[in-house]
Amino acid sequence: MIDTLGEPAAVALVGLFGGVLLGLAARLGRFCTLGAIEDALYGGDGRRLRMWGVAIGVAAIATWAATARGWVTPGDSAYLATAWNPWASVLGGLVFGYGMALAGNCGFGALARVGGGDFRAFVIVLVMGLAAWVVLAGPLAEARLWLFPERPAAGAPAGLAHTVAGWNGIAVPTAGLVLGALILLAALSDRAMLASPRHVFWGAAVGLAVVSGWIGTAWVAQTGFAATPLRSHTFAAPLGETMLYLMTASARPLSFGVGSVAGVLIGAFVGSLFKGHFRWEACEDPRELRRQMTGAALMGGGAVVAMGCTVGQGLSAFSLLAVSAPVTMAAIFVGAALGLRQLITGLLPAE
Repeated sequence: MIDTLGEPAAVALVGLFGGVLLGLAARLGRFCTLGAIEDALYGGDGRRLRMWGVAIGVAAIATWAATARGWVTPGDSAYLATAWNPWASVLGGLVFGYGMALAGNCGFGALARVGGGDFRAFVIVLVMGLAAWVVLAGPLAEARLWLFPERPAAGAPAGLAHTVAGWNGIAVPTAGLVLGALILLAALSDRAMLASPRHVFWGAAVGLAVVSGWIGTAWVAQTGFAATPLRSHTFAAPLGETMLYLMTASARPLSFGVGSVAGVLIGAFVGSLFKGHFRWEACEDPRELRRQMTGAALMGGGAVVAMGCTVGQGLSAFSLLAVSAPVTMAAIFVGAALGLRQLITGLLPAE
C-alpha cells in the first residue's frame, strides 16, 4: 500500500479512519468535552465525563498492549520525547479551558458541529486554526519558546507508566496496562454508567480511534522509507495545517492531521444525517460571534502552549500516560468551569 500511495497519503488515511470514528462518536454518542463538564457541574450527570475515562482506559490498554508487542514505541511521540514543562501545561490548559467555555466548543467539538451544518462552528474552526499557527510558527512563536522552552527529554520519559515501573521494577508496558485497566475500572464504577451501554460503547470507540493513530503511523514509519513521526489525534495545529494544505496542496503533502480533520467532518456529517440532525445554522447575534471568536483564539494559543487540546492531551497523551496529560486536563477543567460560571452567573457567588 505504501509503495502505491506513498507515506504522506498512507498516514492521512490512518488519520481519516480514526477521525471518522471520532466524528461518529461526537454526533451519535454525544462525546463532547464541554458538554461533559456542563453535565457534571450543572446537570448532576457524570456519564459523559466517565465516557472520557472509558476512552482513556481503552486507549491506554490498547496502546501499551501494542507497545508490548513491539508495534509502538511511546518514547518516539512528542508527548514523551519532549521534556515536560509544568507551567506550559497549567497556563496553556487554563487559557484553553476558558476559551472553550467562551466558544461553546473545543476544536474537536466545533469540527463535529461543522459536519452537522453549523457555520458558527466553522468560524471557530478557522479562528482557532489561525491562532494556533500564529503561536506555533508565526509572529508569536519566538515569544512562546522564550516563555516556555521546548527541550528534548533527558533520561527516562516523563510518563506515569515509566515512573510506576521504576518504583516496582516491572516492565514499562505492564505498568501501562495496569494503569489503563485501573482508569477503565474507575470510569465504569458507577451504576448509571453501566446501565448506559451507549456511553460505554462510544467511549470505547474513541479510545480505539486514538490507538489506531499510534499503531497506524508506527506501521508506516517501520515499513516506509521516509521519516514518519509517531502521531495520534489532536485538533489545534491540525486545523491550521488543513487550511494550509487546502491553499497550497500542489506544494504541500498530505499529513495525518489533514486526514484526521477530514475524517471528523465526514463522520460527523454521516452521523448527523443518520440522526436527522443535519441543518444549516448561522450566528444571528454579533456579541455571540465576538465571544466565540475570542474563545477560539484563546483555544488555539492555549493548545499550542500546552502541546495539545482536550483530545491531544486529554486522550492521545493520556493514552501514553504522559505526566502532562492529567495536569493539562485538570487545568482545562478549571478554566472551563471558570468560563462557564462567568457566562452563567457573572462570577457572582453561587447561592
